[in-house]
Amino acid sequence: MTTTPAAPVATDDVRLSAREAAERHLRALVGRDDARLREDQWAAIEALAVDHRRALVVQRTGWGKSAVYFVATKLLREAGAGPTVIVSPLLALMRNQIAAAERAGIRAVTINSTNIDQWQPIHDQIHAGEVDVLLVSPERLNNPGFRDEVLPRLAATCGLLVVDEAHCISDWGHDFRPDYRRLRTLLAELPSGIPVLATTATANARVTDDVAEQLGVHADGTSDAAVLVQRGTLDRESLRLGVVQMKTPEQRLAWLADHLAEQPGSGIVYCLTVAATQEVAGYLRDRGLEVAAYSGQTEADERHALEQALVDGRVKALIATSALGMGFDASLGFVINLGAPASPVAYYQQVGRAGRGTDEATVVLLPQIEDRDIWAYFASLGFPREEQVRETLAALAESDRALSTATLETRVELGRNRLESMLKVLDVDGAVQRVQGGWVATGRPWSYDAERYARVAEAREREQQAMLGYLRTTECRMRYLREQLDDPEATDCGRCDNCGGLTISASVSEAAVAEAGQRLSRPGVVLEPRRMWPTALSNLGLDLKGKISAGAEPGRTVARLTDLGHGQALRALFREDTPDGPVPPGLAQAVMDVMKDWSPEWTSRPDVIVVVESATRPTLVRDLADGLSRVMQVPVVGTWAIRDASVPPRAGQSNSAQRVAAVRRRGGLDADVPAGATVLLVDDQVATGWTLTVAATAIRAAGASAVLPLALAAQG
Repeated sequence: MTTTPAAPVATDDVRLSAREAAERHLRALVGRDDARLREDQWAAIEALAVDHRRALVVQRTGWGKSAVYFVATKLLREAGAGPTVIVSPLLALMRNQIAAAERAGIRAVTINSTNIDQWQPIHDQIHAGEVDVLLVSPERLNNPGFRDEVLPRLAATCGLLVVDEAHCISDWGHDFRPDYRRLRTLLAELPSGIPVLATTATANARVTDDVAEQLGVHADGTSDAAVLVQRGTLDRESLRLGVVQMKTPEQRLAWLADHLAEQPGSGIVYCLTVAATQEVAGYLRDRGLEVAAYSGQTEADERHALEQALVDGRVKALIATSALGMGFDASLGFVINLGAPASPVAYYQQVGRAGRGTDEATVVLLPQIEDRDIWAYFASLGFPREEQVRETLAALAESDRALSTATLETRVELGRNRLESMLKVLDVDGAVQRVQGGWVATGRPWSYDAERYARVAEAREREQQAMLGYLRTTECRMRYLREQLDDPEATDCGRCDNCGGLTISASVSEAAVAEAGQRLSRPGVVLEPRRMWPTALSNLGLDLKGKISAGAEPGRTVARLTDLGHGQALRALFREDTPDGPVPPGLAQAVMDVMKDWSPEWTSRPDVIVVVESATRPTLVRDLADGLSRVMQVPVVGTWAIRDASVPPRAGQSNSAQRVAAVRRRGGLDADVPAGATVLLVDDQVATGWTLTVAATAIRAAGASAVLPLALAAQG
């Protein structure tokens, strides 16, 4: 393999002058006259601004990676280079970086999904040379207009390319993102001599090697042997790590209620699911604690306000999913995890939010029995099977026009998110291309790398086992995490609970446990009805489109399968190895409690019951319906019956269009519905909601005035 020519060697005088200028810029950036660059920081800046090399910097959170690229930007701009382009994954990161840049007199702007109206003025500013730094999200890189019109100009004129959170490039990484793969194309298209910096705080040796290899590839196929790879120690001297093992969800919630106020400053309580953030935040607020829920479902403006409230110390904690993660910059006194992430690397990323700018920060992990179930769910969302990929490529190849993702959903049994992610990978691999109006096939050959995908899946399994090992270890916890990230300098920290530097009380008050128990035992989750039919159903021979004019009313389930309270009993009930049988007494009582709480919202009381027939749990769903019939004194008048058993129960569940078609093929209404009746529609569990929706429209068409869906469990 050939290598690119080395850049001209700078003289000692040039390097000394650059070092002096870099120190001035650092002082302006941090606002301190005594600020000095560390030798490792200068080594990275020198590689970029003096030697024009490509560099991968793997350094712990708080090391000062942003100082490296902002100082390098100032040096390069003073030498006449074009603007720096920073690819950042999160808006929170962009806002923090823009604020930091302004302190150093760096003119920084961003192009993202929330400021579309500013894109053209920003482009004009870039062309006029008025911008020093442009921050873009990885998703922008594959927007057709940006990719075809803006990106080539940026590649030709930028002075420095920065890839933040670079572990996302590698599918070996814990947070691989397909949009980041577009960077490989951008890297290859950069003219010779334009420096590149990739940074991350969370990369083990495998990820580091993978990213470095991708970083060195050029358009002509040559490989840059001069890529600087800098790995520093990953110890975080301020962090004190500990694990508290509690037996029940009530005890874990009670521990938070009793001990959250004791934690230093403000911080984050991480949960594994969106539902858990809402449940935990509600309970803690009821206990008088100033907290708020934060997830990927939180509106952008509210996210910004909540982030600022945390930075300012106006809330004790944000109860958050991993959506509050990479690039969030604040001086936090603690991070608590209610449930363990699926790998030590991901856990290290989250705990790294604490202890920046503080001498001490407390990190506590409260593991849950259900963690492994949640890990398994997310693992099921990996790269699709080969036949699904081939179906997608065939659908695009057979079409004479671009196909939208919604249209592809009617032809491939994949959900919207997995389909989009798969298409992005295929785009980078050259098999498809995003254009205005959707996706097209390129006709280029493509091979399914089953061996690699299998190795990635095996690596994920090893990471999960390593996370379980972290919970059990009696050795130093920081050393354990650092060894998982292949830190050669890993040593005992002397600060964690195993080293004796942290003592965490496992006591919980009876009052807190009782209140947590009441909170978790309170059943009832609103089941919002589907309002619109999926698009392009005509492709599947169904004359359904637009608004669902006569469907279901808002319904109820006892709980979500991911919930902390009744979710545990429901997960046990619906395990594949649990035999079919009647509704357990505890859940039967929960159903009655749901009905009692729900009934004031009814326009009219149910007159009859219709049962959704089940092939897998016929006894369970029939017992549920019969019990309701006895208590409410209303008859069961029929079923949404299985008409075609050859259609599997979960057929088409991956996306809405396929699911509607499968439900229509599989079932039909077999019930004597009185005209004008209010119908209670009973099912065992809800996944997509389309079975209840299709059944409700048929019941309404049969003459019912209202349909009230009820199920034991909701997925997700």
